[in-house]
Amino acid sequence: MFAKVFRVKSNTVIKGSDRRKLRSDASSAFPTLTPQNLAELMPPKEELNIVKVYAHKGDAVTVYVHNRNPIMFELEKNLYPSVYTLWRYPDLLPAFTTWLPVLEKLIGGADLMLPGVVVPSSGLPEVQRGTLCAITVVGNRAPVAVGIATMSTKEMLASGMKGKGINVLHTYRDQLWAFGDKSNIPTIGPLETPLALTKDEQNYDTSQVSLSETQVPETVLENLNLREEETDVPQMTPEEIEDEQDLQESAPIQLSPQETMDNLLNQCFFHALKYKVKKSDLPLLTSTFLRNYLFSCCPEGQQVDIKKSSYKKLSKFLLTMQQRKILQVKELSKGVESIVEVDWKHPDIRAFVPPASAPEAQIATEGMAEAGEKQYQPPEITSLYGISAKMMPLFQDTGHRKGDLLTQSDVRSIIITYVKTNELVDPDNKNFVKINPVLCDCLLDKSEYNDISFLKWDDLLTRCLDRMQHSQQITFPGRSPIVRKGNIEPIDISVAQRGSNKKVTILKNLELYEIDPSSVANILQQRVQASATCSLLPGSKDRLQVQIQGSQVSHVGKLLIEEFKIPRKYVTGLDLATKPGKKK
Repeated sequence: MFAKVFRVKSNTVIKGSDRRKLRSDASSAFPTLTPQNLAELMPPKEELNIVKVYAHKGDAVTVYVHNRNPIMFELEKNLYPSVYTLWRYPDLLPAFTTWLPVLEKLIGGADLMLPGVVVPSSGLPEVQRGTLCAITVVGNRAPVAVGIATMSTKEMLASGMKGKGINVLHTYRDQLWAFGDKSNIPTIGPLETPLALTKDEQNYDTSQVSLSETQVPETVLENLNLREEETDVPQMTPEEIEDEQDLQESAPIQLSPQETMDNLLNQCFFHALKYKVKKSDLPLLTSTFLRNYLFSCCPEGQQVDIKKSSYKKLSKFLLTMQQRKILQVKELSKGVESIVEVDWKHPDIRAFVPPASAPEAQIATEGMAEAGEKQYQPPEITSLYGISAKMMPLFQDTGHRKGDLLTQSDVRSIIITYVKTNELVDPDNKNFVKINPVLCDCLLDKSEYNDISFLKWDDLLTRCLDRMQHSQQITFPGRSPIVRKGNIEPIDISVAQRGSNKKVTILKNLELYEIDPSSVANILQQRVQASATCSLLPGSKDRLQVQIQGSQVSHVGKLLIEEFKIPRKYVTGLDLATKPGKKK
């Protein structure tokens, strides 16, 4: 569930009533937790936060956080402990044991298959279908994952330990774990020796599989039977795993998908720097470099997906290249990074040779226009409203603090709840709200104190939003959201008069939406068959403006709205388009 990055909807301090309810729910869900345990887990005088998130598959999850660490999460009114909680109370849930190499699969989002389960001498724990379970690894009682049993213990044994055993919800090293302090797995007493071990295997050094370090070994065993297969052997012992590794070492080296993607990313990166990027292109937006340069160097039939590489993000990859002194990246404007310098004399660039299979057309410098049109994806822009000191009395009962950011729907819901709780709806006309002292101080000007006793619902909500601090959350595909104070500047289209009664169309603020001005200039120059240039925006050190000969507002608007998919409300000047004359 948390294998990929989730989106945070809200983060608020829990109210006293909600804290008591959480304790009651936790006590019911986990009877072994004593009142003292609950007091340690949720100290009454310490801050506890409720974080509402959306998982990558759209599931709405409520996460309870104490001291930066998620302690529990709630899904469909069911409460589940995090690994941080299970490390404090390792016997909270019945635990199934697996081998260390299986953990890497679980972290990647796989469920626990029964062939990967280790059967201890005391037998498997007694569970029923739907029971909440923990997962541990050989040699350590500290749980590494939480999941739900897909069948009872009797059904597992009756199936010959084949098929799916546990649906995994949360693991060590997933995004929920990363939301906390990212502490390592503690070492808690070794488990019992598995039934399948021989006398020699019982001397197997379990310290070799300790998880005390952050990085889990990358061992991936294809024959570990994570999926249901026809086999007479229910599980593999440590000695069999070592034998399998010896066989793999003698066979040709097989790169993992992640290593393959790393190699492809490096190949396209050096290809782009050596044959495509020119000194005149700098400074170059990192997003433009990815779309228009790096992607176009990808061999036919292959595709670069940074999320499948070990870097996960373009910024992390470029930081690595910067540390190798191949290039330099700077944040020229807030939240927007650009490549400002490239060392073309670097040995790695000089030594790069394109693969023999690469077509000559890839080696030559290509136009960026078509690539820019097809691959650009617009950002998702959400208006947020910050709680100011003056508006604080309206929100303090909900547990919010000064400066907290809320969506318009959140603000609307809180105001409606406040009005109904305080019985402020006018009984004679429900379209009006009575003004009490709190609403008077928050929403009315001093000159209105004696004149206004009621407000319409729409007027009430509009005044509330106007008096809050406006911000914008900008989310580009595949990247973490960026929050900017104030309203984002729209893309501005204007028409100016030049000498000899000539007109030019000027386009500004493209960089704020990570659109490359030079790419837009090239596209427009080809389409309207007119001169198009980029120049430094007056009064700015790092932003460009595009200037096209003639009145080209309609062409520019069509490009931005229909092809770059920029919402119309973020483009100004469209009304300047020349209207077609009336037919005679």
